[in-house]
Amino acid sequence: MSLLPSPYGQTPSASTASLIGPSLQYLTDSPTTTKLVDASLQDYLLTEAAQTLKESSAVARNRLKQREEEMIKNGLLPASSASASGSAGGSAHQGKNTTSFGVTVKAAPLSEEEEALRVRLEAMGAQVGANLAERLVGERQRFADTLDIIKFLCKDVWSAVWDKQIDNLRTNHRGVYVLQDNAFRPILRISTYEGPADALKRARIYTAFPAGLIRGTLSRVGIQATVVAEITSLPQCTFQIKLPKGT
Repeated sequence: MSLLPSPYGQTPSASTASLIGPSLQYLTDSPTTTKLVDASLQDYLLTEAAQTLKESSAVARNRLKQREEEMIKNGLLPASSASASGSAGGSAHQGKNTTSFGVTVKAAPLSEEEEALRVRLEAMGAQVGANLAERLVGERQRFADTLDIIKFLCKDVWSAVWDKQIDNLRTNHRGVYVLQDNAFRPILRISTYEGPADALKRARIYTAFPAGLIRGTLSRVGIQATVVAEITSLPQCTFQIKLPKGT
């Protein structure tokens, strides 16, 4: 089969392999190709995702309220149900005491808007964590015990996502693990003109995605855990992982 002449009077090449030089070929075949990504890409993505999901959750919340009002107007729903659903809109994170090694800390309550955004960011992180675990687990040996899984999270997962290992790992040997990152990248550069207190408040929402990522990773290896993030001083962040009894 002969090639058709090009509009410019030249016969095109049957292959473009000759256009790929040695340096470009090395980049496509190099084992370090996966590292050739802007290190700040995830930070930009999380910032934009938080803003987009904030607007999306506001639309969904307003739509739900409109449906409830219509049902109340038509007599399909008692008026008390709408006020109850609004007051109970928070999750287990809202106003709940968190305990780490016998020290009880009163968690600051989240607003309705913050809670809706937290739920969506955490769900997104759980999906990413589950997929990441599948990829990383295939490159290592079988886990020996629960502690081995937590170490995999602190080393392999943390290095793959934030290019470093966790700074400190503690456990009470009763199913509670505390992971501490002294310079957590998602909140490393957060600051506001209103001062440190406001920056600390705004930083909380950016821990929802990592908390979901941890939960999704553990879920994919067979552990259904509860993960609570806590920020005491920027940029330090701790994640408390509570495993089910008998794990």
